[in-house]
Amino acid sequence: MKQTLLPLRLAVATGRTTPLSSCSDNAKTAAGGDQRTITDEQLARLDCYTDLHLHLDGSLSLPTVRQLARLQDIPLDLSDEELRERLQVNEGCQDLNQYLQKFDFPLTLLQTPKGITEGIQLLAQELKDEGHIYAEIRYAPQLHCQQGLTQREVIEASIEGRRQAALPVSLILCCMRGNDNHEQNLETVRLAAEYVGQGVAAIDLAGAEALYPTSGFADLFQLAKGNGVPYTLHAGEADGPESVKAALSYGTRRIGHGVRSAEDPALVQQLSAEKITLECCPTSNLNTAIFPSIGHYPLRLFLEQGVRMTVNSDNRMVSATNVIREFQLLNGAFHLTVGEVRQLLQNSIDASFAPEPLKEELLAKVNEAIARLR
Repeated sequence: MKQTLLPLRLAVATGRTTPLSSCSDNAKTAAGGDQRTITDEQLARLDCYTDLHLHLDGSLSLPTVRQLARLQDIPLDLSDEELRERLQVNEGCQDLNQYLQKFDFPLTLLQTPKGITEGIQLLAQELKDEGHIYAEIRYAPQLHCQQGLTQREVIEASIEGRRQAALPVSLILCCMRGNDNHEQNLETVRLAAEYVGQGVAAIDLAGAEALYPTSGFADLFQLAKGNGVPYTLHAGEADGPESVKAALSYGTRRIGHGVRSAEDPALVQQLSAEKITLECCPTSNLNTAIFPSIGHYPLRLFLEQGVRMTVNSDNRMVSATNVIREFQLLNGAFHLTVGEVRQLLQNSIDASFAPEPLKEELLAKVNEAIARLR
């Protein structure tokens, strides 16, 4: 049902009766800059990528999984094909709830300080090798306490991994949607307040959005705001525009996903007017059946309306992707221009939780990389 109804809602919201893949002159002009189309080969060697929406447990590569298992003496008598089946979603995935089942196994490898530190370090090295210049890695401390660690110990292990990282990394601590973990969520926020500026940059709210509506978590963000903790939160993914509106009512400047905003024209205008950033993850949204194809992705709508969209991977292993592939996926459907790619990359840096001096360095790297395309 979701696959057939959602494109109709998007059509009503945007005044279109076809997928959002046509490229109007207005859309290209709105993005500004160089109007030359960019090739997938150019995207592959751009070497100035950032990833603002990146889950640690959903992004452990096969070599990393094997390394973490060896490091912690965890038996792993599985072929690569069997491992992929445990870690990666298949084409038959029905929704976000089914997608989230793929996180159970990798979490078993992230229950010790050694595993957490090494996991972040290895992920950062892979990002560096692919041409990333900055990343924000998120995880839920409460999910890493299954073998006796405290949330504080989990956070300190992640900070050590960040310290050893091959590129600049900020950490985002996720609170989790649920019925019986309210105290754990409050503890996450309080600990974030202690470690902000020491590697921790913000908190997030993740999990089964349709089962646990965003509107039920106001106290977490009141606590965060009162303690000076920046935040982003998942909204407008499995749930619709009302979820995004609830997130905005908490004062957030960033939304994880947020693509269901496209169903509400007034909300799209609000996002643009208030300069709210969307952390978009196209392949993940296809995996969870939010859109039936990439041609229905609201990229052109967001660019036309001046919404601050960014491109991210979400879960590199679960979705078999990375930021480069996400750009290439969008390019295949929408024929991106050099100016649009520059804008999307700049949006990520502008919206990041990086300190201002680092943002200036990152923006300079983007400008240099784009200049090399000429």
